[in-house]
Amino acid sequence: MPGEFVTGWFPVLIHNRYIFEEEHELLRDSVRGFVRTEIAAHYDDWCRDGATPRGLFDKAAALGLLSPQVPEEYDGPGLDFRFNAVINEEINYAGCPCPTLTGHSDLCTNYILDYATSNFKKVWLPRIVNGEAIVAVAMTEPGTGSDLKGIRSTAVRDGDDYVINGAKTFITGGHTADLIVVVCRTGTDSKSGHLSLFVVESNNPGMERGRKLEKIGLHASDTSELSFTDVRIPAENRLGAEGAGMSMLMEQLPQERLSIAIGALALAQKAYEDTVEYTGTRKAFDKTIISFQNTRFTLADLKTRLRAAWAFVDQCIMQHVGESLSIQDAAMAKLLVTELQGDVVDSCLQFFGGYGYMQEYPISRMFLDSRVSRIYGGTSEVMKELIARDL
Repeated sequence: MPGEFVTGWFPVLIHNRYIFEEEHELLRDSVRGFVRTEIAAHYDDWCRDGATPRGLFDKAAALGLLSPQVPEEYDGPGLDFRFNAVINEEINYAGCPCPTLTGHSDLCTNYILDYATSNFKKVWLPRIVNGEAIVAVAMTEPGTGSDLKGIRSTAVRDGDDYVINGAKTFITGGHTADLIVVVCRTGTDSKSGHLSLFVVESNNPGMERGRKLEKIGLHASDTSELSFTDVRIPAENRLGAEGAGMSMLMEQLPQERLSIAIGALALAQKAYEDTVEYTGTRKAFDKTIISFQNTRFTLADLKTRLRAAWAFVDQCIMQHVGESLSIQDAAMAKLLVTELQGDVVDSCLQFFGGYGYMQEYPISRMFLDSRVSRIYGGTSEVMKELIARDL
């Protein structure tokens, strides 16, 4: 029950998390084995290929790991967000982030679950759960970043259809996805009240996948450009009311930012633990690196900050389960954790010395994979602005 100690997961340094029940920890055991055999064992190959294979979604679906929050009436598990958190934590704690996979469940599915028509949900949610349909969200455009009011892609009503034109970039899973939630302008000015959300099938005429973008990190996840030229979709593919796009984005962004924070913190924890182990065996001047005061003090500081961050993230998880996580608290979680992640992986890489700069050591990949956490889902600067509005 919540409030009881649940030990496990991190073998030494993180214990006594109050938020999980026995069923969550049973899932954790299954996910850990799945990650070891189906993700970590192949991750280097995926990094070279620049994408997460579709077969992983099929295998994850067979274990019920896709979109846990989808209700049973749509063939989903009907579980709470803590199950999402467990999956996210284990994937990132293995040092193998898969934002296409976690984004499908944590960032994308709920747009369809919460806003699609009943008929659309009946058709597509079972496919989303069984891995047949992978979902991505297309917000960012070449001329806009975190400022969604700058979106220029348009959707114009034409009888029973909408016609979409525009371009998107930095789309996680853009080459993999079957369904893409596209943010478009449905009015004539730049006000946020003229944004709407639409679901576009990837095989729709006029939708083109551009190049796979070459990133400095997260090489196992495809990130793409997308273009829409007179793409015609039925009006039923609109999510919610016309013009309600910004409010729907604001409703979903807290879960997205919390998910980013959870993954970032798990990866930072892994970097820290790997560094403790390495400094305990690596020697300099006939002494283990951890025996130097600078090493011990730095690691002590990181341990303290990680422990405090877990307490806050756990609090946010339970607020979200209780449907009370605010925009500001989610922004604080993302800001706190992703900035901490950057500090942790940078400090830890330093203790590996020259080996930390070599790609054969996981810490180098963690360093590169971590940098985007302070950018996507809203930059750290945007998070500060959101938090400041509530002062």
